[in-house]
Amino acid sequence: MGSGKRLTSEQSLNPFIQPEEQKFYKDAQSIQSILRTARTIAMVGLSDKSERPSNFVASYLLSEGYQVIPVNPRKEEILGQKSYPDLQSIPFPIDVVDIFRAPAACDAIVEEVIAASAKTVWFQLGVVNRNAAHRAIDAGLTAVMDCCMKIEHGRYNGSLHLVGMNTGIITAKRAKFGF
Repeated sequence: MGSGKRLTSEQSLNPFIQPEEQKFYKDAQSIQSILRTARTIAMVGLSDKSERPSNFVASYLLSEGYQVIPVNPRKEEILGQKSYPDLQSIPFPIDVVDIFRAPAACDAIVEEVIAASAKTVWFQLGVVNRNAAHRAIDAGLTAVMDCCMKIEHGRYNGSLHLVGMNTGIITAKRAKFGF
C-alpha cells in the first residue's frame, strides 16, 4: 500500500528532476522562446519505427513547420528527411539538438553539439545527465532537460487541453504564440 505519503502532481510528473532544478531546466519563458525562434531541430537517436517516441515527436514537429534533421548513423532517410551519421555531418546551422539517447551517451553528444555551434541542447523526457547539461551551459548553450518538445509545444500553443491534459495554464483565452 505504500508509505501513505502523496507526491504533488509536479513531483509525480517529473521524477528525475528535483523541484529546484525544474525551475532551471524547465523554465517556461526559455522553452517558449526556443519554440518560437528555433526552426532547425537535429534529433539524435531518431528512429524510423513509427511506434517509437522519437518518430512520433519528429512527425509532429514536421507537421508544425519545423525542419527536423535525423541523426542516426544506421539510416539514410527517416520520415522523408535525409539522415546524418553525426552532428558534424550536417552542412547547415542547427538551432536545437533534441537528444533521444540514453543519459550515458549525452556527454559525448553535448561535445558534438558544442562543436556544431547549436544554440540549444534539449534532453528528451527521461533523459537526465546533469554533467552534460552543465557542460552545455558552460559553453554558452541553453539546456532543457527531462522535457518533451512535442508536449511543450502543445502546452504553449493551446492544443494539449483539447486531449484532456492538464497544461498548468489557466486562461479563458486561446494561446496565440505563433508557433
